[in-house]
Amino acid sequence: MATEKSYYMTQEGLEKLEKELEYLKTERRQEVVERIKIARDFGDLSENSEYDAAKDEQAFVESRIVQVENMIRNAEIIESDNENPDVVSLGKSITFTELPDGEEETYTIVGSAEADPFEGKISNDSPIAKSLIGKKIGDKVTVPTPGGDMDVEIKDVK
Repeated sequence: MATEKSYYMTQEGLEKLEKELEYLKTERRQEVVERIKIARDFGDLSENSEYDAAKDEQAFVESRIVQVENMIRNAEIIESDNENPDVVSLGKSITFTELPDGEEETYTIVGSAEADPFEGKISNDSPIAKSLIGKKIGDKVTVPTPGGDMDVEIKDVK
């Protein structure tokens, strides 16, 4: 039997998923049901694009509910690693400098379920995170990227 995938996340990420699930089950589901009812009133369902769109949206919402429930069920909360404060690990914010130009970047390494690069949260499965996890402040690391390797130096771990 296949084992279920674990979803690493912070407590904040878990709470965000729980709120999303509650919204999907209570409000969003009802909105879609109302759209379907209204679309049915437009007549012939075989040529009713409003009805088709509403049914597609219903399928998406139901699929997302199943996905979020699975993520919550298999959530593994990231605990902070207080024993090794200078070592990069899941849940920590890392500041590094690109070499040789010195451009500084800061990211928080989170599980794939709550990754959002626009908020500075990168997945532990990303090439950057995989290259940095286990390294310490002052380490120079080569990160493989689609545009070629990038050399960085770890400046801070929080």
